Amino acid sequence: MSFQPAVLEAVLERITYANEENGYTVARVDTGRGGELLTVVGSLLGAQVGESLRMEGRWGSHPQYGRQFTVENYTTVLPATVQGIRRYLGSGLIKGIGPRIAERIVDHFGLETLDVIENEPERLIEVPGLGPKRTKLIGAAWEEQKAIKEVMVFLQGVGVSTSIAVRIYKKYGDASISVVRNQPYRLAADVWGIGFLTADRIAQAVGIPHDSPDRVKAGLQYALSQSADQGHCYLPEERLIADTVKLLQVDTGLVIDCLGELAGEEEGVVRERVPDPEHPGERVSAVYLVPFHRAELSLSAQLLRLLRTEEDRIPVFRDVDWEKALSWLAGRTGAELAPEQREAVRLALTEKVAVLTGGPGCGKSFTVRSVVELARAKRAKVVLAAPTGRAAKRLSELTGAEASTVHRLLELKPGGDAAYDRERPLDADLVVVDEASMLDLLLANKLIKAVAPGAHLLLVGDVDQLPSVGAGEVLRDLLAEGSPVPAVRLTRIFRQAQQSGVVTNAHRINSGVPPITRGLPDFFLFAEDDTEEAGRLTVDVAARRIPAKFGLDPRRDVQVLAPMHRGPAGAGTLNGLLQQVITPARPDLLEKRFGGRVFRVGDKVTQIRNNYEKGACGVFNGTVGVVTALSTEEQRLTVRTDEDEEVGYAFDELDELAHAYAVTIHRSQGSEYPAVVVPVTTGAWMMLQRNLLYTAVTRAKSLVVLVGSRRALGQAVRTVSAGRRCTALDHRLRGTPNPA
Repeated sequence: MSFQPAVLEAVLERITYANEENGYTVARVDTGRGGELLTVVGSLLGAQVGESLRMEGRWGSHPQYGRQFTVENYTTVLPATVQGIRRYLGSGLIKGIGPRIAERIVDHFGLETLDVIENEPERLIEVPGLGPKRTKLIGAAWEEQKAIKEVMVFLQGVGVSTSIAVRIYKKYGDASISVVRNQPYRLAADVWGIGFLTADRIAQAVGIPHDSPDRVKAGLQYALSQSADQGHCYLPEERLIADTVKLLQVDTGLVIDCLGELAGEEEGVVRERVPDPEHPGERVSAVYLVPFHRAELSLSAQLLRLLRTEEDRIPVFRDVDWEKALSWLAGRTGAELAPEQREAVRLALTEKVAVLTGGPGCGKSFTVRSVVELARAKRAKVVLAAPTGRAAKRLSELTGAEASTVHRLLELKPGGDAAYDRERPLDADLVVVDEASMLDLLLANKLIKAVAPGAHLLLVGDVDQLPSVGAGEVLRDLLAEGSPVPAVRLTRIFRQAQQSGVVTNAHRINSGVPPITRGLPDFFLFAEDDTEEAGRLTVDVAARRIPAKFGLDPRRDVQVLAPMHRGPAGAGTLNGLLQQVITPARPDLLEKRFGGRVFRVGDKVTQIRNNYEKGACGVFNGTVGVVTALSTEEQRLTVRTDEDEEVGYAFDELDELAHAYAVTIHRSQGSEYPAVVVPVTTGAWMMLQRNLLYTAVTRAKSLVVLVGSRRALGQAVRTVSAGRRCTALDHRLRGTPNPA
């Protein structure tokens, strides 16, 4: 590596790799001397393809890639040649200008082009085919680009990635620099994608002291939100203090003092003594973030209110002749109900709140259909919902009635408020929610608030699956010992289901017995001990072998479910490999590179955050779709979701999307796929647990292929997940809850 500082001026031709976290970029640039493109590496935060850059840094050479320039800092230089201006404008940098429009503008104004856009944008109307609307749009986009550049230059100094810098600008506009400089910890609360760690790095760069109370309070809230991401509704106080001391490397006394102050602030935290889940009979000081504490109090109070009310919106079932009703039902459906199914039907129609649980093949679906048929026969208004679009579709097919996602049912608004709540309940006599194991505390609270007094609520789900992605274990808490909520657990596997290897093996796994992997037509194990090799084999099975043998579409019908995101057989790596096979690059196929990902028309993608602003009623974490259009001119990409809605994404919003050829098992909850391929490798050792494998297998309608080592499979079947989540909902349901 040369130590001589050097300056390189060149046009940024393409970005080969960009790390969104730290801005480290590998790019190819054109020096304009007619030679080959050069490789530059380093932080090129905010630099756009087509821009002329003046880079300061050092020359060196890489054993594999040859001569390259390491960038220490750079400035943008406006291009000075007609060709450069055309390339710059046509790169999609300015909204409203694509390659064709750029050509026309530059043909008309030549070297004056950039001056005209900067100082006299109204003159753009002189260009043939540019109307006043487009002219105005280009002028505004240019101004915004300039303002973002200024913020970028400042944020570059404090190490913030491009997409986050754009988001900071969108949130605070001209106040961005002031907020970042004076209140950096606000960013963690206000801007999606900025966690405490990024805010803390920025705070350090702008000189906020290491032991500032603002930093400690932000650290405490971060530790709590991290634990909520792991499913906990609260943390025991001692554990929270220890976690925060470790995170911030500050004095324990300072953390205790700041926690005391936070507990006294309105939007801070709440401390409460609750039963210790680890030691029966003892209590622990629980620290909650305010929204989780409110939701737990409210959910328990609402459930008890529903259970205890004298009102009944379907009183007809109180004195119905059940023998008669059930034989009428058998005539309608062509099948008799088993005794435990009859009990579930009776509970759902006579109790105000009931839970139906059980594994695959035990007749949950048929029981739900029976409940809906009987309620409808008595003219009851039935509303059906599920947490995901796919689960809602399945519920709809099963019952022949319309079903929607919980989010759409409640018409959740930006900010997360629902159109339906206690003041304006749902007009329903019976509310049925399928896949209830996916309901987290916050969503369950919103849903149950919207159930009218006297209406019946039936929650249906498999309690042995993974708990919800969000905080809480609502279904398990409702089924806990001593819970006042009546429940039925279906255990008998029906004869038709016994012929399915998928169902048989799901029950074997759930009871701690290894699955049968030989001699079944619908359940296979491809043994491969090496994790990297197992990753490659997974791709081959999903993209080539299953489509060839079973005639399934690799994009629509086959889903790879990985225990974890990272590693050679993790969802991240597998997505890249599957994309190369299923939607490879082609000269005629438009694509957009964003950070480390490339999006193409035809890509299978998933939304990775709740965004209440998108679509008709928001687009939610876990929604899957296919990219149907991509426009560099409009800087937009369109996704058709599995709820058949066309949703647009501006290019600077693409960090809300991830590829979904492979997803983690956690993200697959509530979905069902014709075929499922699961890498089970020793590389995912820490994640290999029984309920994880059980959840993966139960996602498959008709085919499961496991790829990996028998040792890893044995580990997954043997290991029961350690420890319950920290939640006090079961305790509140058993006791007299505080008023909501």
